[in-house]
Amino acid sequence: MATAAQWIEGARPRTLPNAIAPVLAGTGAAASLDGAVWWKALLALLVSLALIIGVNYANDYSDGIRGTDDVRVGPVRLVGQRLASPAAVRNAAMLSLGIAAVVGLVLAATTAWWLLLVGVACLAGAWFYTGGSKPYGYSGFGEIAVFVFFGLIGVLGTEFVQAEQIDWAGAVLAVSVGAFSSAVLVANNLRDIPTDSQSGKVTLAVKLGDPRTRTLQLALLTVPFLGTLLLVARTPFALVGLLAIPLAVRANAPVRSGKGGLELIPALRDSGLAMLAWSALTALAISFG
Repeated sequence: MATAAQWIEGARPRTLPNAIAPVLAGTGAAASLDGAVWWKALLALLVSLALIIGVNYANDYSDGIRGTDDVRVGPVRLVGQRLASPAAVRNAAMLSLGIAAVVGLVLAATTAWWLLLVGVACLAGAWFYTGGSKPYGYSGFGEIAVFVFFGLIGVLGTEFVQAEQIDWAGAVLAVSVGAFSSAVLVANNLRDIPTDSQSGKVTLAVKLGDPRTRTLQLALLTVPFLGTLLLVARTPFALVGLLAIPLAVRANAPVRSGKGGLELIPALRDSGLAMLAWSALTALAISFG
């Protein structure tokens, strides 16, 4: 039976910045329109955190029962390493996704009922990433999904439930956070190219190959800082986002130096930290600028 520490690691805490950053950015966008509603921001954060923990457990379950995780070079996999039963991990995923659904329902009820459709799309995207008979994560669409769900929807949804409108600055923030989130997944899938290739999991990294995947990660880490330059039109204080450049450079260091396997784990961690720092700094800048 898995220990509490193993359950926590199975939730993949290194991915939590992917859930926190869009809410920070979306709240900053809402605040720049004088529309920030802090209790809605907190509910949006709860939805985002529950969703990403749910998708992580769902991936652990689906990959584990397929045998994809039988040989891993990364962190703990509860099902693949026989630390917890598939049913227990599946139930943990359902519980987390259920929390996201209930809290999302509150946000929809207090904002606009059509947001329920967005919520259904998010839940379906979480489960069918590696679940179902034809998981889209096994066909190279994972990075696109992360860009959409934890970039565009995460940021613009957070902005809309508070300000009840979206604007161009929110769109720039959404694209930037989506690029960061995708960079985290690209680093993860770069690490897993050898094992994914053997198990039949055809990620974008497997399709592109090692050299082009490394180039893609660098390109994605560059996008948010181009976004910073665009946001200067909203406020010159947006330039504070450039302070996150050293973190992005550090995140790319293992990738550009040709590291592989466990040596790429810092790239995941540091990509997430760069995203979190950029989002926090930029949100504050446009809120008070």
